[in-house]
Amino acid sequence: MERSTASTRPAAVAGLFYPAQPDALRGEVRALLARVDRRSHRSPKALVAPHAGYVYSGPTAAHAYATLAPLRERIRRVVLLGPVHRVPVRGLAVPGAARFATPLGDIEIDAEAIASLRDLPQVVESPAAHAMEHSLEVHLPFLQIALERFRLVPLAVGDASPAEVGQVIERLWGGDETLIVVSSDLSHYLPYAAAREVDAGTLDAMLALDARIDHRRACGATPVNGLLWVAQRHGLVPELLDARNSGDTAGDPSRVVGYASLAFYEPRGAARPAGAAEARERTNDQRVGAVLVGLARGTIARELGLAAPAAPDAPFLREHGATFVTLQSGGQLRGCIGSLQAVRPLGADIEHTARAAAFGDPRFAPLGRDEFDAIRVEVSLLSPLARIPVRGEDELLAQLRPRVDGLVLAYGDRRGTFLPQVWESLPDPRQFLGQLKRKAGLPPDFWSSDLAVFRYTVRKWAEAEASA
Repeated sequence: MERSTASTRPAAVAGLFYPAQPDALRGEVRALLARVDRRSHRSPKALVAPHAGYVYSGPTAAHAYATLAPLRERIRRVVLLGPVHRVPVRGLAVPGAARFATPLGDIEIDAEAIASLRDLPQVVESPAAHAMEHSLEVHLPFLQIALERFRLVPLAVGDASPAEVGQVIERLWGGDETLIVVSSDLSHYLPYAAAREVDAGTLDAMLALDARIDHRRACGATPVNGLLWVAQRHGLVPELLDARNSGDTAGDPSRVVGYASLAFYEPRGAARPAGAAEARERTNDQRVGAVLVGLARGTIARELGLAAPAAPDAPFLREHGATFVTLQSGGQLRGCIGSLQAVRPLGADIEHTARAAAFGDPRFAPLGRDEFDAIRVEVSLLSPLARIPVRGEDELLAQLRPRVDGLVLAYGDRRGTFLPQVWESLPDPRQFLGQLKRKAGLPPDFWSSDLAVFRYTVRKWAEAEASA
């Protein structure tokens, strides 16, 4: 890769994808960020965000950049990867420029970081690939508003393997001063309902760190797969922040483009707070649990036509979450249904799973009004799924954490899960795994290299006793 003497890459899609006037642009980005209720208390190492015009994908992109509020002064370098749309490239292209311009000002290119890539054969210099490329440019105003100051490593990604992209990301990994951003939309030009279904499958794969996304499901599949490849190696924990499509914002529902924002967090051991801080955290946790359990019971009551308090309106209920609702009666299971992926706001997910547990569990008849007072409601809030890379059953059994891990098995169209609570009745890991295989419709001794295994943990709250 030869060095270029070019200076500034000018804004190419200002006035098309986003406002060209600085005040209007600044105002629109700040308004989009202000409308995001969620502010992460964790520090993402990487983000995936869409790159359409702001009228279409701006609200979803804002969910990604809102996570950077606590990191405004910490992040000093942004590695930005997006797919090429106009000029084909073999590998990953740097721009051969010293700065990128937007209506909000110039952004300095990190020349030292780019120099560190010069020995990699998949890295090339191509000003042409960057000249009119919008997949990188549309992210820059968000970054300029969200961060105080930073240098940029822009990479236009063409034909490359996940490992080739991942090698570049690894080279630029850095510490907590470095943020990785991957630009991608999801499915293109499907009818609304079909797009929702296809995009849900794509997001399942991304949350499972499955680096086999194809370009029919994500135009930025190549850089996304590279990030997922690295995420597996570093044990990153993914979280879905927002998902919608152009039919939800400003587009024709007969031909939509899908959008999603995800954050990826580095694993860390969470130290327990001590003293008063621990008491405050415990009290807050109890309040969250009371709201979730109350919402589940109230939802069931309203479905039965019984009196129930109004649904609560706590800010955390608007954050995306995956939940299970478990019902017991007389100490026996009366229904248990849940979600494995955080695809809707927490409050909506509780309402959905509560109705399903009470009236849609195929193992039981729908709950009757005469049973309502006797049920005991339990709510489990799931962590994101994390794939367990194993080559055989013994290796898997050695990694399981009894009474800690919930487990998901997936093989073809067969899938089954056990919550961590199931360890109470199946404490032996081999028995636990065998019964989970049965639940998934597989023989207890089944094993295949195509069997996918995921773990998760839960926060659980339950009513102290059945209502009388």
